Amino acid sequence: MNASPSTIRPADASSAFVPSDVSSDTSMHPPPHLSVAPAAKPGDPPLTRVSFAYVERRINLYLRFGRPLRELRLDRWRRCASFAPGAVFCRVRWESNDYGTTRWQLMVLQACTPGERMQRIAGVRPGAQLLLRAEGENAVQAVLQRIDAIEALGIDPSQTAPAYWRTLGNRLAARQPLPAYGAERHAAWLCGEELR
Repeated sequence: MNASPSTIRPADASSAFVPSDVSSDTSMHPPPHLSVAPAAKPGDPPLTRVSFAYVERRINLYLRFGRPLRELRLDRWRRCASFAPGAVFCRVRWESNDYGTTRWQLMVLQACTPGERMQRIAGVRPGAQLLLRAEGENAVQAVLQRIDAIEALGIDPSQTAPAYWRTLGNRLAARQPLPAYGAERHAAWLCGEELR
């Protein structure tokens, strides 16, 4: 079954990437929705920059969850977000042509620090650790259901254990049942992080 872009929903209104009307103002001032990110200071860790895009009925590349430090709207169709080292985020990609959906992809990524190994991923600079990759409508929908279940527990998916996303990816690849993420598992993860 081919899905339309309207069935792909962002996590909330702040992460939705819907193009706004083009302003007819030709002044030299930037539009009000354009936020200019402050320049990085010499001691600041390098950020991971992730690109997003939206073209109606063609592509919807959006952030499903994550906490970017900065967001910058480049034009009507494109924006980018910057993440601190160690941040976990999810990017969903939906593409279509005149005949229907051509691609569904969901990736859960973790921003890296300098010197850590990372994977090169299109639209992610300089790269990130790939925790989970789902390809195809069924796999993406299954992961989206797990994300919704985590949010229903009142847990921010970007704060869940990275090991859970790796396990979910391995289970998808092996066509095994996907494990749930419960409050007990989350509490154990938080305790372990406090001990570090």
